[in-house]
Amino acid sequence: MFRFEGLDIWRKAIDLSDRLFDIADKSDKLKYYRFSEQLPAAATSITNNIAEGSASNHNKEFSQFLNISRRSVFECVNILIIYNRRGIISLAELEELKEELLSISKMISAFRKTLLMK
Repeated sequence: MFRFEGLDIWRKAIDLSDRLFDIADKSDKLKYYRFSEQLPAAATSITNNIAEGSASNHNKEFSQFLNISRRSVFECVNILIIYNRRGIISLAELEELKEELLSISKMISAFRKTLLMK
């Protein structure tokens, strides 16, 4: 097993990315092609940076990858707000997804602090 596979933040983010890919597929059918590319890219960036950073030999380097991952969380939120404004997702769905993304963001921040304290 790779190190990142054992991380709760990666597992939670990979589960959420499945949902975000489904939403992007829905926007693709509505011919919002640019949006349907951006959301999966941002969602993948969250998990990719956790995975890539976990291969680092130094905690400071891993922390930098986690910072990029956290920034991608914010990108997903922004895209989802636009999706809601365009009627692609409901307000209830937006709020649920924002709550999950906020949880992931907090987990990433807490993990970064732990890494930097070592």
